[in-house]
Amino acid sequence: ELVLKVRIQTPNLRENDFIEIELDRQELTYNELLRVSCHELGVNPEHVQKIRKLPNTMLRKDKDVARLQDFQELELVLTVSDKNLLFRVPTLSEQSGYNKKASELTY
Repeated sequence: ELVLKVRIQTPNLRENDFIEIELDRQELTYNELLRVSCHELGVNPEHVQKIRKLPNTMLRKDKDVARLQDFQELELVLTVSDKNLLFRVPTLSEQSGYNKKASELTY
């Protein structure tokens, strides 16, 4: 597995932590990187304008992805009109650990 650090580019936020993702070294393609990154970050792949290898290199094709090394830092750059999605507060049922049956108990 190749381990990469990925985050969404959000220059407005003070905290913008990376998450680590794992890619199968047999499937190092741009589309697989995009798919796994979007899944882990909860982003629609259609909203990604580009993937940037920090500090300033745009990934464009499978060969670019094949050259990545463990723990390299990547950012997903979203289309401008979709950045508001980052600030949407998840509903209670979308939050991890939410138990619908427990919330319906009455005392």
